[in-house]
Amino acid sequence: MKRVVSIAAAVAMTAGLAACGSNDKSAGGSGNGSSGSEFKAAIAFDVGGRGDHSFNDASYAGMEAAKKKIPNLKITTAEAGEGENDQARENRLSQLAASGNKAIVAVGFVYAKSIGTVAKKYPNVKFAIIDDASPDSKGTNVEQITFKEHEASYLAGVAAAKMSKTGHIGFVGGVNVPLIQKFEAGYFAGAKHANPKIKIDKTYLTPAGDFSGFAAPDKGKASANSMFQKGADVVYAAAGKSGDGVIQAAHSAGKWAIGVDSDQALTADKSVAGSVLTSAMKNCSGTVEDFVGSVKDDKFSGGNKEFGLKEDGVSLATTGNHLSAEAKKAVDDAKKEIVDGKVKVSPTPSK
Repeated sequence: MKRVVSIAAAVAMTAGLAACGSNDKSAGGSGNGSSGSEFKAAIAFDVGGRGDHSFNDASYAGMEAAKKKIPNLKITTAEAGEGENDQARENRLSQLAASGNKAIVAVGFVYAKSIGTVAKKYPNVKFAIIDDASPDSKGTNVEQITFKEHEASYLAGVAAAKMSKTGHIGFVGGVNVPLIQKFEAGYFAGAKHANPKIKIDKTYLTPAGDFSGFAAPDKGKASANSMFQKGADVVYAAAGKSGDGVIQAAHSAGKWAIGVDSDQALTADKSVAGSVLTSAMKNCSGTVEDFVGSVKDDKFSGGNKEFGLKEDGVSLATTGNHLSAEAKKAVDDAKKEIVDGKVKVSPTPSK
């Protein structure tokens, strides 16, 4: 990655921005956006959309970061609807491509089939998809951006186990799909490394195919409340906007929540943000910024680009300094072991 942008700082930049994006027509730049003309880029959100305090917001922050370097960048946004099918997503991407956008970002693996289809119809438009590297989305004009979420989740598991006073923690996944299972796998492995006797509860809010689990704070809150009532004192949510409910439950119970994708100690409602122990982050912002810049500068290469701890593509937040000295050392030691190749974190949950 050419640039590593702090997700927490980048997400903070999105506050107060209009959902329709920017219409700045000032001059600047070269390549695809000649001096005095607009360079048009678009972002199609996943379920939960803007304001999810998670990876939709972090991805949009990358667009705003790109605009600071490309003054003539015009940003268009497109929201997703709950329960929509691939045809609806295909129509959305086609409309964006037909509207003159040169760089289009699709946020989420749910766009895999639709981006694969639309990219073939618009070979002169460059596309990026976040969280998918499947054959469905593959194309010469497609950049597949993926992360080693299991590595950041491993650090979150170490932190949870070291900070738990009851030896009992929890995991709330939004939708039971392979991507979210990577978060589960890393979290369980890290927690058991730190405390082999740790007890871990887990639940998924919705089954595969029902993506409402990423936008159901009430379900997240109910699931976390149940875990807290059973003795857990730290719950990690990999559930998009549903994680807001987990943080609310942690605040009410006087326990800890672990956020995901963005630094949720900064993005969550201020009334409950103090209950965020840490967050397992992925640098959606930096990768989106790099993608837009590569298209603008005619340096787009396409293909799958995967980012882990070694590439600073994922990390664990330290906002609030809530981790004890013991927990922080354990996290730092675990990170070094992974970066040095001494520990390999499996992206698949153990049976």
